[in-house]
Amino acid sequence: MEGEPAHGIEIALGEILAERGLTLTELSMRVGITLANLSILKNGHAKAIRFSTLSRLCEELDCQPGDLLRYRGAENSGEQRET
Repeated sequence: MEGEPAHGIEIALGEILAERGLTLTELSMRVGITLANLSILKNGHAKAIRFSTLSRLCEELDCQPGDLLRYRGAENSGEQRET
């Protein structure tokens, strides 16, 4: 579908921030990642994430990488797989 990422990965950063009562601005200051880059990640527009970034987020949010990233799969994203 147009506007959805082709990789099938969802980012749950917004949900985790809400659960923790944090804003994106607060998280940005705590982990040293620009607000713009965190926003891109939160909105699912990131094409990649460094392990060092993922580690800092997990440390600050007291979570595991699997709490932040979910695989939605092609079946749920409207994509067709070639066989």
